[in-house]
Amino acid sequence: QVQLEESGGGLVQAGGSLRLSCTASGGSFRPYAMGWFRQAPGKEREFVAAISWSGDNTNYANSVKGRFTISRVNAKNTVYLQMSSLKPEDTAVYYCAADRRGWGTPSSSDHDYDYWGQGTQVTVSS
Repeated sequence: QVQLEESGGGLVQAGGSLRLSCTASGGSFRPYAMGWFRQAPGKEREFVAAISWSGDNTNYANSVKGRFTISRVNAKNTVYLQMSSLKPEDTAVYYCAADRRGWGTPSSSDHDYDYWGQGTQVTVSS
């Protein structure tokens, strides 16, 4: 059983940057693929970015391509989401998730993820 804990959320002005972290405990970090999802008030949870266990493959939602970067350091059991050029529409609770199928193109479907963190709030003011 893997436990995931997100950190790094907060309040930032539009155009600013934040880096989210997600640290895994309770089990091996590999060979999980890791993903970030977000949910804004009154909206469905949506995919943001994902990375394979090796880090060689990444996948991004169109809405964040060129602005967000996902990375991981397996030795630290940690995955990161560097967010730049933030917009008010990026405001949401951000969740990290682990998918036991760690190889290939990481999934953008939340149904494929086995473990979830509690989430961290990101608020972007205009």
